[in-house]
Amino acid sequence: MPREKEGKRKSKGAPLPIVPILNKFLQTYEKHCAQTQTSVCPAIKMDLKTGINNEQILRKFVLVRPEDSLPSILPISLEPLLMTIRDECYTLVKQICIWGLRLSNPEVARLALLLELKAPTTCPLTTLELIDCKMDLWSLGRLGQALQLSSLHSLVLDYCRFENEEMENIFAGLENNQRLQNLSLRYCGLGPQSGLRLGSVICQSAICELHLDGNYLECSGALALLRPIAEYAEIQGKDQPATTSPDSRNPPQPLQARQRGSSTLNQMTKSSGAVTVKTTLGKKKRKKAVKRKIKGLTEAGPWLVKLYLADNGIDGKGREGENGLLEFIQILTCLIKYSAHLREIDLGNNVLGEMAADNILEALRARKTGNHPALKITVTPQISSDTFRSIWKNSKNSNVTRKKKKKAKT
Repeated sequence: MPREKEGKRKSKGAPLPIVPILNKFLQTYEKHCAQTQTSVCPAIKMDLKTGINNEQILRKFVLVRPEDSLPSILPISLEPLLMTIRDECYTLVKQICIWGLRLSNPEVARLALLLELKAPTTCPLTTLELIDCKMDLWSLGRLGQALQLSSLHSLVLDYCRFENEEMENIFAGLENNQRLQNLSLRYCGLGPQSGLRLGSVICQSAICELHLDGNYLECSGALALLRPIAEYAEIQGKDQPATTSPDSRNPPQPLQARQRGSSTLNQMTKSSGAVTVKTTLGKKKRKKAVKRKIKGLTEAGPWLVKLYLADNGIDGKGREGENGLLEFIQILTCLIKYSAHLREIDLGNNVLGEMAADNILEALRARKTGNHPALKITVTPQISSDTFRSIWKNSKNSNVTRKKKKKAKT
């Protein structure tokens, strides 16, 4: 066995000369910054130096504006970094993260070209983060076009404030996208009208993790988002016998594989005033699912694995009043009962009320009876102590049972 491993290592060829590659990259980056009259990003320079000292390749570039930057100091620009990646043929980059910058049209155009690269020698980007960045309508349109051809698995646009027309350019680029699995639009100012469009995008794409915390979807927007997903889950759930293992149903297989393959996705900081509830699967151990791939594509469909809707004004105080909240809860409980894909949902900082909490509790019990996969749900504790305790007890009993089974096996 050891000889076989040695043979495999030799077949891979000589290791990359990491230090010379990173040194040359840093020199070229500094040269382009000087030519474009922009400042060298301290974060990128520090990461390159760290990679050189540790002899570790750099796969993630973080371009961030220093908090103490003065108006007299030259601005930080994305363009020199992209020019350096091109000139040095740096094919090892996987993630580009840009925080707090105003991106010009030429910068976005260069970024779009990088996303669209399909040559065999390139290493396509898998993660793009544009956090609290400013872009005009043309830039967002160009970015949307690039999304249709990119190899991205994760797109983060948190704290980028969008108008309806600007957001439509992004949505257009996400339709029929069978590569993107994680989409984060936290605190982007999305209103109720965005819910219907998001639901349509989810139905036509491979997105399985959706972060929408801190927006203004309210009951109507959240309802429009969840309706097609819940209806699909109900049809799938009722068509399958209760004794069937969730992992043997079609089409959950690609979803579970995608979930395992995206372990580094964005996580949200949970509010200290929220309660987390877990339901467990049952006695049968889930089998490993096999992901069906066609040249890196993943089957699209109206389902989600993780959904984050914290702080979205989902309560009975919106335009629809209590009727809107009731309709939303009906769709939500349907999703909880029947979805074999859903693993986590966050509804924190939404004042749902006592009746909604009771319905959620009943849906969790029905899900457990239906032998569905474990579900982690977060709700606000602004409910009666009895209901709160019942939800907590339901979670606690499941966890205790699971631990006892593990001990019995050993």
